[in-house]
Amino acid sequence: MTKKDEPTDEQLPTQATLENQNSESVEIHTPVEEVPAEEPEAELPKEEFAEPEVTEPEAAETGVEEEQESVAELLETEPVETDANEPEEDQPEEAQPEEEQPVLIEPEVAEPEKEEPEMTEPEVAETEREEPEMTEPEAAGPELEISSERVSNEIPPIHVDYSGYTRQALIDALGLLLSQRTIQEISRDVENIRSTFYRRLNQESDEKLKKFLSEGGAEEEFKPAPDPLEDEFKILYEQFRVRRSEFSKVLEEEKDINLRKKLHIIDQIKHLLNTQESLNRTFNEFRELQHQWREIGPVPQTELHSLWENYHHHVELFYDYIKINKELRDLDLKKNLEQKIQICESAEELLLEPSVIKAFGELQKMHSQWREIGPVPIEKKDEIWERFREATNQVNKKHQDYYLNLKDEQKKNLDAKNHLCDQIDEILKKEVTNPKDWNDLSQEVVNLQRMWRSIGFAPRRDNNKIYDRFRAGCDEFFNRKREYFSRHRDDQHENLQLKTDLCVQAESLMNSTEWRKTADELVIIQKKWKEVGPIPRKYSDALWNRFRAACDAFFKRKSEFFSSQDTEQVENLKKKQELIEKVRNFSLTDDHSHDLGILKDIQKEFTSIGHVPLDKKDEVQRDFREGLHKLFNQLEVDEPQKEIIRYKQKVDNFVQSPKNRNRISSEREKLVNKLKQMESDIVLWENNIGFFAKSQKSESLIREVESKILQAKEKVQLLKDKIDMLDRFES
Repeated sequence: MTKKDEPTDEQLPTQATLENQNSESVEIHTPVEEVPAEEPEAELPKEEFAEPEVTEPEAAETGVEEEQESVAELLETEPVETDANEPEEDQPEEAQPEEEQPVLIEPEVAEPEKEEPEMTEPEVAETEREEPEMTEPEAAGPELEISSERVSNEIPPIHVDYSGYTRQALIDALGLLLSQRTIQEISRDVENIRSTFYRRLNQESDEKLKKFLSEGGAEEEFKPAPDPLEDEFKILYEQFRVRRSEFSKVLEEEKDINLRKKLHIIDQIKHLLNTQESLNRTFNEFRELQHQWREIGPVPQTELHSLWENYHHHVELFYDYIKINKELRDLDLKKNLEQKIQICESAEELLLEPSVIKAFGELQKMHSQWREIGPVPIEKKDEIWERFREATNQVNKKHQDYYLNLKDEQKKNLDAKNHLCDQIDEILKKEVTNPKDWNDLSQEVVNLQRMWRSIGFAPRRDNNKIYDRFRAGCDEFFNRKREYFSRHRDDQHENLQLKTDLCVQAESLMNSTEWRKTADELVIIQKKWKEVGPIPRKYSDALWNRFRAACDAFFKRKSEFFSSQDTEQVENLKKKQELIEKVRNFSLTDDHSHDLGILKDIQKEFTSIGHVPLDKKDEVQRDFREGLHKLFNQLEVDEPQKEIIRYKQKVDNFVQSPKNRNRISSEREKLVNKLKQMESDIVLWENNIGFFAKSQKSESLIREVESKILQAKEKVQLLKDKIDMLDRFES
């Protein structure tokens, strides 16, 4: 909806919809709800606003046309064709079925439900009650500044473009309007000033926030200072609201007075029916009464229908009674025709009017004028009526299309705003545990607020609801953020103490020579350091450098120490390679027990040699193990003993590798569990043997179970030997 098409106080229709009027009447359908000035979220017309086809009512049976035939050309008087449902300018709604008679309520400027929000961090940047964001001119001309002299000495213009005014100039302009203009003249300007003022205020607040952030301030700490200009503006705007309320009250009182005046005119028309004066004088008095009727303003809504029917009933009786002179009547009809032709031309020009709202309001005024003019020559009645109805239908069609398009646009806006609310809800579901994530999400929320301001209004019935949902989501997010940073400051000081303690621990270990133990302890301390949260920024770098220096000092000494061990490891590698060659070249004798003893001695010697270079460790272990296994397989050694020898080699590998030393205890626990399970199975099998009946079939089962028990007992002994071996290594 463009700004120029927004309904204003001056553009709003101020009388009831017309329907089924006399021979020159036409229906006008308008939105039922009032449209506040400069509020584009005005509710769309109800679904029933689709305008039914405008038809000219049939002539009432007054008997005048029959009389025209009897008196020939002398009394060709055209009666005022009326209809029981014919409304005047303020036809009440209850006079007709709802689908045929939408009624305009005389508008009042809508009071804003809420104060204009300030664009602070936890607030939604701009509410639906403000004007869409506009680009501020590069420089407002000096003529826009309104001086105090101008307020007191000049009559201000109305319908001014206030987009370039400063806030002080807007306040001056508002004061000038209140002091020099009537309330009905300035409603539109006041609302324009109000929306422009708060847009300026929000822009200045945003600039102050940006400046505050650029100077190193935190967004959550920004608090806008009180604004004396806003207080001054609110005082003036309250004066406007009070005056507007008083004006509405006076208007209702005037309607009551107008009702009494019109009832008096009806009484005077009744009196004319019994007068003995000449026809010319009586007719002139009647015309004067009609003129007075038209000059009287609107009446209360509840009295419209009955008043209109009463008036036209007596007008019809008057025409029937006095039988106006034909020449005088023809002259009157001719003048009426000329006036209605002029109205038709004006109605057709409305099709070129760019503002649909303005064209619709002007059309209502034309229908009011049309009703007051009176009948035209009967041969022109249908022609002039069809011309006016066609123009009316086209203006009505544009008006309906406009509101239908507006309704679709507002529905799309509602969908877009619901999507933004869903995004806010998704942000609220996130678990945020560090300041960086909070700041990133804050920027996301601010971006969503900017997108919100760029979207137009939603339908009136949903507008406040969706705004409240979005604002509640933003408020909830920023409240959580403030609470987090409040707790975060306390946590940072606690973390400072924890990291200081870790520094002391690292410094106490930096000169240790227990390389493996100390290295493991420092690794644990480093993990704890990472687990501790952030500390105040002013201590962060210094404390980190202190901690890193202690850790680096130890690991540097450790690295230097082990670099000196390289020569020894190379020597150990040579020794182990010699033993591998010795195993490969070993020739078995007939005395297998002697050979087994030699191989065990070689294995013991291999185990006693220290570490070798890390890149050769696996290769050496593999070659030695393969050589031994090959010889053991050639020896006549029972399988359990081979298993013990192989297992000893495996345990030796555990001992040689510092990383695998901890596996000895886990290996022992696994063997103990197997041992317990095996012993339990043996007891179960032995018990089951007693349940077998003595038969040929049961004897085979018993032998099978006994064989299984024997094998299990051998495994039990092997497990016990392995456990004993692990116990010796641990001791």
